[in-house]
Formats: sequence, C-alpha cells, structure tokens
Amino acid sequence: MKSLDFNIFDTHLPKLKPAKGRILIAEPFLQGPYFNRSIIIITEHGEDGAVGFVLNKSSDLYPDEVIEDLFNFKGEMFIGGPVSSNTLHFLHTLGDKVPDSVQISDKLYWGGDFEKIKELINSGLADYKDVKFFAGYSGWSPGQLEEEIESNSWIVSNLDDDVIMNCEIDDFWRLSMESLGDIHKVWTNFPENPSNN
Repeated sequence: MKSLDFNIFDTHLPKLKPAKGRILIAEPFLQGPYFNRSIIIITEHGEDGAVGFVLNKSSDLYPDEVIEDLFNFKGEMFIGGPVSSNTLHFLHTLGDKVPDSVQISDKLYWGGDFEKIKELINSGLADYKDVKFFAGYSGWSPGQLEEEIESNSWIVSNLDDDVIMNCEIDDFWRLSMESLGDIHKVWTNFPENPSNN
C-alpha cells in the first residue's frame, strides 16, 4: 500500500484566532449531544477563558412556556451548551433599546435588561428575528479553547449577523462548513457516527 503525503484535516488555510463575535464550527467527528456538528457564537474571550452559545441545537421548549409574562413569542428555545443549563441567556439585534447589553459584533448584542426585552416582545416591537433565547451556555477555562482548536475540534470563522439570527438550524452546520470551501465540503459527507459505517 502506498502512503500518501496528505492529511484530510490539514486545510492549509490561515487559522483565525477565537474572538468575541466569531463563530466556532465543530469538525465532523466531534461527538456529544451539545457539540456534535454545532455552530457556536463566541460572546466573550479573554484571559479568563471564553463563553459562547450553540446556535443550532433547539430544545423541546419554547421561551413563552418557561419565561413568566412572555406572550406570543414564536421563536425556539436553544440549548446554549452544557454549563448552567438551568440559566437563561439571550442574543439580540436591538442595540441600545435594551440597556446593559454587551455588543459582540456590528449588529449582535448579548444580554441586557431582561424586563426590557420582555416588554419589547410583548408590545410587538421585537420578535424571534430580533431575539434568540438559550438555556445554558458553553464555557472554556483559560487556554482550553485554544487547545481544542489546535487539536482540530473547532474551526474559527466569521459569519454574517443576519445569518446567525435567521439560520435554518437543520442545515446550518453543513452550509457553514461548505462556505469554507475546499476540503471542508468533503467533511460534510462524513457520517455523523463513523462506527455505524
């Protein structure tokens, strides 16, 4: 058998560093209920580690089922990650309409005054296109995310804010991977569980 000088996981592309507002795309063999074929938005990255939210894992619940005094919200409740799954978080595009929000990209904000977000939704001034709710979050200790990226668990990329807020979650991982081009298109054909092959 001839040995090939080729590594299917070495894409020869310049690697972006993780940063607030960038996304993490899971490599095809990363397993587990939270991170298998996941897309994560990084909302915080620094000396203390990193925080992010899984964008393409929905729960069986809807926000207006679990948030008191929230009415007629048509969006899903997403599973943000394995950390503190009993806590609620949100991303939005409402900017300074929601006091105490943290801007993470041009149009995208994290958190802020929870009563204000409910008021905007209940009055019809915001809906699921403006707000995403998450149960729990994804967190990394200092240096942990960098180690995972170095071991090819994640690809760091950029994604348009409108896509982040309005993606169809069923195809989100595949389309995000394909948008990287080259070998990444091949990765989308890998089986989710190689042991089933």
